[in-house]
Amino acid sequence: MNRQEPLQQLRKQIDAWALDEGFAKVGVADLDLDEAGNNLRDWLARNYQGDMHWIGDRLAFRENPETLVPGAMRAICFRMNYLQDHTQPLQILEDPSKAYVSRYALGRDYHKIMRRKLARIAEKIQNWSEQELQQRPFVDSAPVLEKPLAHKAGLGWVGKNTLLLTREGGSWFFLGEILTSLELPIDELLESDQCGKCKACMTCCPTDAFPEPYVLDARRCISYLTIENSGPIPMEFRKPMGNRVFGCDDCQLVCPWNREAATSKEEYFTPRHQLENSELVQIFQWTEEEFEQKTAGSPIRRAGYEQWQRNLAVGLGNGPATSEAIAALKSYQGCSALVQEHIEWALHELEAN
Repeated sequence: MNRQEPLQQLRKQIDAWALDEGFAKVGVADLDLDEAGNNLRDWLARNYQGDMHWIGDRLAFRENPETLVPGAMRAICFRMNYLQDHTQPLQILEDPSKAYVSRYALGRDYHKIMRRKLARIAEKIQNWSEQELQQRPFVDSAPVLEKPLAHKAGLGWVGKNTLLLTREGGSWFFLGEILTSLELPIDELLESDQCGKCKACMTCCPTDAFPEPYVLDARRCISYLTIENSGPIPMEFRKPMGNRVFGCDDCQLVCPWNREAATSKEEYFTPRHQLENSELVQIFQWTEEEFEQKTAGSPIRRAGYEQWQRNLAVGLGNGPATSEAIAALKSYQGCSALVQEHIEWALHELEAN
């Protein structure tokens, strides 16, 4: 038997295991990331990372995945769709009384869910092998260059909005990897860049966060401002934020490749606590205890209660000047100086209308 035949058979079996776990597609890549590493270094040199210093702090791991898993030779890359039917993102975004939460964050936190699924697949790969393998699953919580690896594995191309895009799946999906010492056959058929002359993602961005195609200035990105940024929302971005209180999907919503994007049946990503269609006034009045209870197991926990209230205050300031909104802002008690600053801004905006 050809030495590669068992590995080719395993490769087909991994597809089947992935399908059973709810993944949409799998690909295998080598770990050569020289080009991606150079691009990342250039991006960091421009300070586009903002306060996300952890990106540069672990640069050596990002450029050399084998330092995370000694002996690793391949990245098995996985794609899992998350967009749920009937979440009506455009309708919510266009209603200033509603709170827009990025569609990826409406259900349970994908990190643990996908990591468990990948761990089960990794265990099956180990059971198949006659030798002890060095393996570890990753889901967006370790210094791994996920998009370059996924591109090399044939899962899509990196678009002008810096997201991974694919013909059949658009961009509404999560990525995960298993780094393994098993020398699996590499997927050679890559998706070429299909963005063409389209610049819809760049021109629609409320804060002009794309200085050039394929480059994101995170400091101007609403996702960064509402999630990663722990300080005040810069004044120039408060009005453009609109009702986006956790993340932003604009560059996905206008992408032609998302017109027929695949949706997900994964129950873990089903919206919880009606966050797909909530009134700003209603959720601004959550107590910290309510926030902790309603966001248990949710990606929203990353922002924390203080930043959540800060974002909601901006959303209210951009919304209709109803008596309920003004009363909610004025009656808010015990808030930090950070939240109070944004409440005062919101009241000024509403009372000026």
